[in-house]
Amino acid sequence: MSEQPRVTIYTDGACDPNPGPGGWGAILKCSGQEKVLTGRECETTNNRMELTAALEALLALKEPCRVELYTDSEYLQRGITEWMPNWKARGWKRKGGKLANVDLWQALDKAMTRHTVHWHWLRGHAGHPENSRADRLARSAIRRSLS
Repeated sequence: MSEQPRVTIYTDGACDPNPGPGGWGAILKCSGQEKVLTGRECETTNNRMELTAALEALLALKEPCRVELYTDSEYLQRGITEWMPNWKARGWKRKGGKLANVDLWQALDKAMTRHTVHWHWLRGHAGHPENSRADRLARSAIRRSLS
């Protein structure tokens, strides 16, 4: 059995205003190759776009992979690594009640079952080249939704 491919993913989501038109971007890198993904929604939130970027990136992987996923969204990174086990144990609810974006959290949980994913948080707008590119992709998608 061969080792799983190693993929590095950078994601970002944006919304302007929030809520309002939104966009997301993802950059996938593997073995010297790169794939860029982007999308938009007419009426959404920033958090939904952050989750969608990660989800679409994972869904784009055609086989099980070892993934290093970088995001500037603490909501996404902490949601996956810290909060999700408790949400699942409570039937996809927060301690205080309803869980926002439950559809996307559940889809991410399912998408992760195929892969070994390590989640990393990057400070946004701090000059990291790929994070900046993902941000530009997401903002470009918003502009496309407005035109």
